[in-house]
Amino acid sequence: MDTIIKAIVFLPLIGFLIAGLLGTQIGAKASEYVTSGLMLIALALSWLVFFDVALGEEEMIRVSVLRWIQSGSFDVEWAFRVDTLTAVMFVVVNTVSTLVHIYSIGYMHHDPHRPRFFGYLSLFTFAMLMLVTADNLLQMFFGWEGVGLASYLLIGFWYKKPSANAAAMKAFIVNRVGDFGFALGIFAVFVLFGSVNLETIFAAAQSYLPAEGAAAGEAVINLFGMQLDKADALTAACVLLFMGAMGKSAQFLLHTWLPDAMEGPTPVSALIHAATMVTAGVFLVARMSPLFELSPDALTVVTVIGAITAFFAATVGLVQNDIKRVIAYSTCSQLGYMFVALGVGAYGAAIFHLFTHAFFKALLFLGAGSVIHAVDGEQDMRHMGGLRTHIPVTYWMMFIGTIALTGVGIPGTLFGTAGFFSKDAIIESTFASHSVVSGLAFILLVVAALFTSFYSWRLTFMTFHGRPRASADVMHHVHESPQVMLVPLYVLALGALVAGFLFHDHFFGHHYAEFWQGALFTLPENEILEEFHHVPLWVKWSPFVAMAIGLLTAWYMYIRSPETPKYLAEQHRGLYLFLLNKWYFDELYDFLFVRTAKRLGTFLWKQGDGRVIDGFGPNGVAARVLDVTDRVVRLQTGYLYHYAFAMLIGIAALVTWMMLGSSL
Repeated sequence: MDTIIKAIVFLPLIGFLIAGLLGTQIGAKASEYVTSGLMLIALALSWLVFFDVALGEEEMIRVSVLRWIQSGSFDVEWAFRVDTLTAVMFVVVNTVSTLVHIYSIGYMHHDPHRPRFFGYLSLFTFAMLMLVTADNLLQMFFGWEGVGLASYLLIGFWYKKPSANAAAMKAFIVNRVGDFGFALGIFAVFVLFGSVNLETIFAAAQSYLPAEGAAAGEAVINLFGMQLDKADALTAACVLLFMGAMGKSAQFLLHTWLPDAMEGPTPVSALIHAATMVTAGVFLVARMSPLFELSPDALTVVTVIGAITAFFAATVGLVQNDIKRVIAYSTCSQLGYMFVALGVGAYGAAIFHLFTHAFFKALLFLGAGSVIHAVDGEQDMRHMGGLRTHIPVTYWMMFIGTIALTGVGIPGTLFGTAGFFSKDAIIESTFASHSVVSGLAFILLVVAALFTSFYSWRLTFMTFHGRPRASADVMHHVHESPQVMLVPLYVLALGALVAGFLFHDHFFGHHYAEFWQGALFTLPENEILEEFHHVPLWVKWSPFVAMAIGLLTAWYMYIRSPETPKYLAEQHRGLYLFLLNKWYFDELYDFLFVRTAKRLGTFLWKQGDGRVIDGFGPNGVAARVLDVTDRVVRLQTGYLYHYAFAMLIGIAALVTWMMLGSSL
């Protein structure tokens, strides 16, 4: 098993090295087949580990790789920690990544830089696998930053496009804000527990806090000038760790990079949004659940931010016209659902939604890529329409992704798509929880479910139904994608339909304890599970009703009465522009941070560096030397009588000095 786990992690790295270093020698086709073939092997091994660890009797496996850092009592080993949570992430990451590799063979076949692209895809996968197998926080941070680097390279893959470069920079910089908090969180955990090894931290956490009702202890940490006792210090550490999760998983306030990431090729969007980068924050909080459970205040912060993100992103998705941006804001909203589940203690439900979301969101992104491929690169849905009969396979794949995302299913039965089981589990768990903000979170999630249904069906109706709005030339050349692009869609569609039905009992049902085997924090006697199964009937039906209202509204506005959206936009111009411009967060951040930083940089450049440092430093000294040399040069006239006159003056001065000296 140790060899299998090492192979899963290092095969993508080998693919990256071959395509990255030897791509020009072996050619684009060989790079595609080598990287995709290695990913297929890693995928098969990942499912093997999943069945052995998650669904079998195998307990947590720890695989030592090498000694890493040893300094005094600080000892960090590079090792792989494989429990049920890691096994689930193996399946998610490698399934989607493998299908994206295969899909990209068709999608990128005209690109001259395919070896570099496939190398970046494999590097991205390796970094994510390093993150999810981490046995300590330092190793996790290594994978965390590796994912950030790979995302920068992939988003800016078409580096000759200024917009792609700007989007890559934006993603990198915004994530640095979150990563700063993550780094401080790691420091805080080390100060509190004396270790960054997960096993040591979790063991110490069980007896870390004083008994309930005991007086507050002395300060154990100084954070930003605040003296914090054990409870407050733990809350601060958890909030800082969550700050890292906010950046990587594009939560409210640190979400602005995610929609711009659409500047990369469509397969990149599927990889980032479905299985890798954005799920890293959810994984982090789930992995550190033994710590978060000790801090109700930190969990409240997680719940509030998640609920606001779900609602905010759903409102913005209502009016976007770029097909990929609609799906991007959907990702942002669904991540909010996952964090709400984490915040109320329904960790299994959060990872369940992460698992199902990978299938239907990758399906939607790759389906959107098939649409864009068919209409000659067009991404604006206002210039589509009527494509259902031209690309029927893509249509039905997108249809399956849509019903999975919107959560089509019948409450109280086993009939439903993957999103139905996982999203409803989160909404019902939120209602059943005892969190002080559970009521607010429940309302925001149900409203977000309504909006999700509306913008998802809006995308389907605008893209595939109605009359064609593209030019006659574009419609004449519309064609179905090749099988190399469609086969991954078939696999993802199958997962989007049946993954919820097959695994709901394991992730967040009757087999919860046997499935997770301690990989996630479990309340005594599965308290939240018991309450989840006994919520009122109206709570169970509320997501279904919201989904139905969203579907009917979208049908009326884009099929029955297509002039209604334009009329409403004109009648409520301010609200429409507010949502279309994404609550003006980009403009606000540009004013507060970008322009301020530019003004400060210009001032320091012109005044500080130019006038003060250069003016009084190198340039000033050089100028004075020039002044002196200019005056000295004037003495060298080249006339003999000038030199004779100077000699006479010198002799006179010397004689005078000698006479005065002898008289004294």
